[in-house]
Formats: sequence, C-alpha cells, structure tokens
Amino acid sequence: MRKDYHTIQGYGESEIVIQKSRFITYVNRAETEEQAQEFINNIKAKHKSANHNCSAYIIGEHDNIQKANDDGEPSGTAGVPMLEVLKKQGLQDTVVVVTRYFGGIKLGGGGLIRAYGKATTEGIDVAKVVERKLHHLMKVSIDYTWLGKVENEVRNSVYPLKEIIYADQVEVLVYTKADEEEGFINWVAEITNGQAKIEIVQKEFLEFTVN
Repeated sequence: MRKDYHTIQGYGESEIVIQKSRFITYVNRAETEEQAQEFINNIKAKHKSANHNCSAYIIGEHDNIQKANDDGEPSGTAGVPMLEVLKKQGLQDTVVVVTRYFGGIKLGGGGLIRAYGKATTEGIDVAKVVERKLHHLMKVSIDYTWLGKVENEVRNSVYPLKEIIYADQVEVLVYTKADEEEGFINWVAEITNGQAKIEIVQKEFLEFTVN
C-alpha cells in the first residue's frame, strides 16, 4: 500500500482562448479506469457539438494505467502532451479532459501541443494539487484525571487530533504517520506514566494542499 502520493483535491474547471479557439479543461480525481471513463463520457455528452474532447489519465499506485486520446486532433498533439503534464507534476489517480471549439485559425502541431499542455496545467491549478499521506488512527484510552494533560500535550504536538470521545473512559483519537506509531506509543506512555491503553484503529489518508 502506498504511503504518500500527489493527486487532485477534487473537480476543477478552467478555460483559455488561443487564436480564437476555446479550450475548456475539466479535471477530476479518478481511482479506477471506470471512473475516469465515466468522467470523460460525461464531458463528451455535455459538449457534443465541440470539435474535440481530448483526454488523458493516470491511475494506480505505480501509474500502471496511463491513457491519452487525441479525439481527432493530429496524432500526439493533444492527449499525449496532456498526459505529460500529469506525469511531470507527479499526479496519480487523475483524469483530465480538454474540450476544444475550433476558432477558424489552425495552430499547427507545435501550437496544439503547447495549447493542450497549457490548458491542462491551468485546469490542474484550479483543481489544486494535494499530497495524500498515509496515517494510522490511534485510540488513546485514559482515565478522566489524565484528560487535561494528554489533550494539552497532543494539541501542542505534531500529531493531529481527530476527536475526543467521552465514555466510561476518555478516548482520544489521534493521527500518526504510518511509520511513527512506535514513537507515538512511547511518547504517550511517558506523559501518562504508562496509564494509557493505546490501539491502532485503522489506516487513513490525510490530505495536505501543495503550494
């Protein structure tokens, strides 16, 4: 299971005009090829009258699914440069569609490559790139007498606090990075004089915006 990777925060849409041609970019996260194809088909249905609906996507932990489609543009001038932008930015689980309404002026092979590359980049900027980091959700069970100290220590630490559950004992739910569980357990044991029960609840990805 991958630990850290870059992808799109969510849906994004942008538009640029080059030599009177409109290039409308749609970007979204897709964790399966089926999701990517569904997204592409929805955009095509939305823009049936467009000259081209070019697309590209990268999916999988090892980028094992990569597809590019020129949709009628000269071979290698649309889908491939779009895919290259995704690869250059190190994105995974990302699909992009660029819809073109031809404005009457031919751009040539080089012009098309630059146009589709720029359109893709701008769409990604709107959608925003995030880094997903694998964390373990840890449950710290303590007596109420320890709550004030533990909560204060956690809030001033590098460990993100998810929530505090008030039951027979207090359950403090905290995230640790996937390789920091042992250090966290030792830290909690130290601040509670070994009076805390600590369990790994589950694995989760937390998302952090990439500037």
